[in-house]
Amino acid sequence: MSLEKKTVLVTGGGRGLGAAICKELARAGASLVVADINPANAQAVAEGLRGGARALKLDVTNDAEVAAALQGIERLDVLVNNAAVDFTVPIDELTMALWDAVISVNLRGPFLMAKHAARRMKAQGGGQIVNIASTAAKRTWPNASAYHASKWGLLGLSHALHAELRPHRIKVSAVVAGGMRTPFLLDRFPDIDPNVLQDPANVAATIRFLLTLPEETVIPEVMVIPMRESSWP
Repeated sequence: MSLEKKTVLVTGGGRGLGAAICKELARAGASLVVADINPANAQAVAEGLRGGARALKLDVTNDAEVAAALQGIERLDVLVNNAAVDFTVPIDELTMALWDAVISVNLRGPFLMAKHAARRMKAQGGGQIVNIASTAAKRTWPNASAYHASKWGLLGLSHALHAELRPHRIKVSAVVAGGMRTPFLLDRFPDIDPNVLQDPANVAATIRFLLTLPEETVIPEVMVIPMRESSWP
């Protein structure tokens, strides 16, 4: 399957893994919509891509904004739910505001995006949704209860959508990504050894693989982890 002339929307596309996904899929010939809550980041990534890329300011937690954004796209072939946030806080210090922020971006956001995207994809006869999960959806560590709850929920949502949308020729895949050399980890954990993390381009290449499988094949879940990462056996 070719990505030439396919329109792909990537949430959280303004930096880190999202930017790497945009670059990889643009190289494969896709027309990118770089969506991010930070319009300057989205614009910077879009300007660096091969022709046809579009920057889009988007709050994935806002139902009306999501609906309007997708209505403004003539055809949507692929949605990549990548936007995510996390706060490293012990449970007794985790405020409702922080809990709500994590659940809203990491779980409510993909739900809203998939809901409106599925409606469009059903009408056009098919499409593909890729949800970026995490090894946090498979195991746990301290001081990340909201993040774990959101990613376990996202993995469950992804599998539910896979079962529901297959009859409509909509493929749904979850990418369980291990630690990457992105600001998501490096900015919050300055003591982390970057050598045990993986290049986000490698995860982006896996997404490209998922999107170029034959029409008769779908991979509901794939795990991509660094060789030296200790968070997964």
